[in-house]
Amino acid sequence: MYPDPLLQCLKKHGQLLDSEIASATGIPLAKVRIALSDLALRGEISRCSVTRFDNGKPVEAMQCRISGYVPPASPGRKPNR
Repeated sequence: MYPDPLLQCLKKHGQLLDSEIASATGIPLAKVRIALSDLALRGEISRCSVTRFDNGKPVEAMQCRISGYVPPASPGRKPNR
């Protein structure tokens, strides 16, 4: 169902930054960004622009997740409601 390595990575890890996807898959960041843009246009992923600050320096990134996918709940005790 998810033959694309980027989609496999997102399914396994959930929501990730483009730089995290690049390091996890071994694909250069520029190619990851192009592929993510294509996947977003096709509606396969949800993506947003994010600005993070590392030591006061702004870093632009894309945060992505698979569209409509909700990862399973983590094991362990759940709080009482």
